Amino acid sequence: MIGTGILKGMAVTARNFVGSYFEKERLITVQYPEERNPLPENYRNFPFLPYDGDDPHAGLRCVACKICEKECPPQCIYIVKSEDKKPDYMGKPQFYPKVFDIDISVCMSCQICVEVCPFEAIKMDKDFELSRRERFDALLLRKSDLAKSNEYYHSICPTDAAEVDAKLATAAEAAAKKKAVAAAAATPATSASG
Repeated sequence: MIGTGILKGMAVTARNFVGSYFEKERLITVQYPEERNPLPENYRNFPFLPYDGDDPHAGLRCVACKICEKECPPQCIYIVKSEDKKPDYMGKPQFYPKVFDIDISVCMSCQICVEVCPFEAIKMDKDFELSRRERFDALLLRKSDLAKSNEYYHSICPTDAAEVDAKLATAAEAAAKKKAVAAAAATPATSASG
């Protein structure tokens, strides 16, 4: 019979329409911004720079190696390396970014910068409400805007943050053991010569 497909489609539509009054799972409209769907843990939007401790400048993990800047497809990351060094999370003196800017009007949220970073110093944020009234300077996120605490990272991506912290702790322990072995080896040589 002609039109059976249309009748079947109308039946599905009517069933969903009537069912939406009785079953909350069938409601698909979210009254944004009053209601918000929870974002999945692997959701990503724009990059941010996690830091350890209380000071965003001293605890920043970035050592200004510029790998993320080179690998960024739209070239939206701009880094200027510092002239002096500061101790990193293992106590080793490292360079740090004097300037770290990301142009979010160009960023395509591809996450390549996160994947190439050997220091776990750049991660993807879940903040997607970044609209601004101006087009130019307001869409350029500076280092102070990008720096967010490790606690914030734990709140948005608890599984990934725990893995990163475990990896950094293991690296710090290995560096401390290596330093202790080197110090122990240097001590007998010093006392034997004296």
